[in-house]
Amino acid sequence: MNSLSDRINRLSESQTLAMTRKSRELIAQGIDVINLSIGEPDFDTPDFIKDAAKKAIDDNFSHYAPVPGYQDLRDAISNKFKRDNGLDYSPDQIVVSTGAKHSIANVALALINPGDEVLLLSPYWVSYFEIVKLAEGKPIPVSAGIENDFKVTASQLEAAITDKTKLIVFSTPCNPSGSVFSEEELKAIADVVAAHEDLYVICDEIYEHIVFTGKHNSLAKFDHVKDRVITVNGVSKGFAMTGWRIGYIGAPAWIAKACTKIQGQFTSGASSISQKAAVAAVSADPSCTEEMRNTFKKRRDLILDLLKDLDGLKTNVPEGAFYVFADISSYFNRTHADTKIENATDLSMYLLNEASVALVPGDAFGEADYMRISYACSDEVINEAVKRIKAALNKLK
Repeated sequence: MNSLSDRINRLSESQTLAMTRKSRELIAQGIDVINLSIGEPDFDTPDFIKDAAKKAIDDNFSHYAPVPGYQDLRDAISNKFKRDNGLDYSPDQIVVSTGAKHSIANVALALINPGDEVLLLSPYWVSYFEIVKLAEGKPIPVSAGIENDFKVTASQLEAAITDKTKLIVFSTPCNPSGSVFSEEELKAIADVVAAHEDLYVICDEIYEHIVFTGKHNSLAKFDHVKDRVITVNGVSKGFAMTGWRIGYIGAPAWIAKACTKIQGQFTSGASSISQKAAVAAVSADPSCTEEMRNTFKKRRDLILDLLKDLDGLKTNVPEGAFYVFADISSYFNRTHADTKIENATDLSMYLLNEASVALVPGDAFGEADYMRISYACSDEVINEAVKRIKAALNKLK
């Protein structure tokens, strides 16, 4: 008998983590799987950050930390917002959590009532949808196709807003598409939000340091909406610190206070040692991220060049993050041996079994005709992976 709550039975497993788990299981069986499903830099955490963590251990930062984060970290994040983003968040408007995912969940639980509608700019990061469901809200995808570089327009957003809309959630740079909203595009979104009282926005900026053209812009820079924007960021992507589990928000003080209240009952403060490492990361000159960003740009150019040889695959040019979100619908209704490809999930499982390459189907991100390909790996791995994918796709007739 299944005695689990309705809440957990409604919750779907993260498809990105599910593909990673399946890859690890196959690798454990001795199969040479290339995992292009995970959103994790293949770089190691910089030494100056590791040194800060070692010092924190030696200095006995091994006790409970304040629920919203150490004061010196919140001070450093406040300074970082001013320095890098032109945002004025005081330390009491900042809450440090166990990763940006935790930060988003805190905000959702703080703001969403049962039945509230939450607009997700699609394609969206996989966990947005499930976090909204967990908060008993109603996720409403608003889709932008590859022809629009996967960027929802202000007019589309306006058309989707109803009297039940409470929250908008999106990322820039975007996971899974790598799209980057320009200052003008964000200004247009801000104008729409400003016209609707009691409408709030979570702007997820975790890929801020991985922008290839132009510059990163923050929605909260616009004065007429800054009091209704929650800026989410962290150290995982830009500083190769995924395992350290540090994310944070800058938000109106009343929202930050609510998130601290929730966090106090769920997890208390984030890891004390990780927080001290994060002080070093966010205090550093952003130029320290340039080498990794330049490497990802070269890999982007490499994988796009290789993917051109895959007849039927359609891509755009992502401006940030480390993903290609490819239209793979031309492979639907094809077969090989006893396998028929009817959707993106079928194709991802076919490529895992036939090519030993793990990818994530687009359904996870709200777009059923697409596949997310991560290029957070070496040139050699990218070349081999695309070679395998091409061979497997060529077998489909």
